[in-house]
Amino acid sequence: MNVLVTGGVGYVGGTVATILMQQGHQVTILDNLCHSKRNEVPAGANFVEADIADRPLVESLLRDLQPDGVLHFAALIEAGESMQRPEIYFRNNTASTLSLLEAMLTTGVNKLVFSSTAAVYGEPTTTPIEESAALAPTNAYGESKLLVEHMLRWFNQIHGFRYASLRYFNVAGALPNRGEAHEPESHIIPLILDVALGRREKIFIFGDDYSTPDGTCIRDYIHVADLADAHILALNALAVRDKMILNLGNGSGFSVKQVIEAARRVTGHPIPVEIKPRRAGDPARLVASSEQAKANLGWQPKHPELDDILASAWAWHQQRYSK
Repeated sequence: MNVLVTGGVGYVGGTVATILMQQGHQVTILDNLCHSKRNEVPAGANFVEADIADRPLVESLLRDLQPDGVLHFAALIEAGESMQRPEIYFRNNTASTLSLLEAMLTTGVNKLVFSSTAAVYGEPTTTPIEESAALAPTNAYGESKLLVEHMLRWFNQIHGFRYASLRYFNVAGALPNRGEAHEPESHIIPLILDVALGRREKIFIFGDDYSTPDGTCIRDYIHVADLADAHILALNALAVRDKMILNLGNGSGFSVKQVIEAARRVTGHPIPVEIKPRRAGDPARLVASSEQAKANLGWQPKHPELDDILASAWAWHQQRYSK
């Protein structure tokens, strides 16, 4: 396949681009490098530094490439920040995606795999969450992604635009040569591993009074390589399916305290913690039912165990800082 990957220098997009090329596909990456660096561009990819909001450039690129589909990862992703600066999330995640979709319509490229989020569900009433659950985001990040899903539904209905919206949860783990490193870092597993490496003094737990067994938030962690497999399967499936909305997760929820304990086991390091107040917009429990993805894509996570996910991330982080 010939594939355009937006946001393909980031953690998830870069992993998907890497695996696509390992499978022999041709990859072009479009990324504005707002949260990544040029030296992180996956080797072998054609790279274009630009913003998806630059519609003339995107249209020109799509006309030249005529890709089999677009994998769309370009977005801001921090739920906490979205509750302080919602305007930049609606500009970057929603309005810029509309510009991308318009460029795709104009150039006849009609297959998109969209990196959505479990944040579209907000605070679920049942667990595990199924795709039919109510959509009620509790933060502007989730709302910005849900608005894209609404656009995609109408584009499909009116224009016959084919799409897969993949709602996933906490992505973690690493390939041997690529792992999770955000600037600034806010995700729990790399933060915990920074403590194990002596780069941070302690890990903060934001709230220990939730209605969960140990009082800390519960999330569903999925290995980034499993996530990449699902995106590639979804793009292939759009040859015969015109729309899909699928959860991606491993079906098991782990609390913040459980993740810290697993990191202690994997790294062999004590990891001090400090309890902080809750963050606005953080649901107590997010755990996915991925039965639809398994049934429709033939997808099966290969790395469902939390300790295995952490071990791959730990190996990469040690390698990263040994250079």
